[in-house]
Amino acid sequence: MKTGRTGKRREPLVVGWREWVGLPDLGIERIKAKMDTGARTSALHVEGLQFKEVSGLTIVSFRVLPIQRRKQPQISCEARLLDRRTIKSSSGHAALRPIIRTSLKLGPEILEIELSLVSRDQMGFRLLIGRQAMHRPFLVDPTRSYQLA
Repeated sequence: MKTGRTGKRREPLVVGWREWVGLPDLGIERIKAKMDTGARTSALHVEGLQFKEVSGLTIVSFRVLPIQRRKQPQISCEARLLDRRTIKSSSGHAALRPIIRTSLKLGPEILEIELSLVSRDQMGFRLLIGRQAMHRPFLVDPTRSYQLA
């Protein structure tokens, strides 16, 4: 285990392969997420993606549908565009995706993460949490679900 500045061990937080999380900066209190250790970058399914320039910054606006297989409710969100990156999907297709930085509430932890915005409505989860976001450290238990709910 890693030790902090005080010399105390920092035990990993055990999470299930799927968890209820929040994205407080985006106004999303609860959304089901898959802990995807095979993905480097986290991804959020969005609709209505638009870009605008405000005071020299690129702002991205979009809608999030936090409940799987439902079109309501829809939460309107805005965030500053951090970057655009080529990301390869699990099917092997590479695409240029917008990246934002936002907060993730996972159990007792609030983490700053990078999140790619993508249309992934056909996938099982609206939110994937990739390895870059799991820097606390975390231990993903594939036999468990909703450990932190």
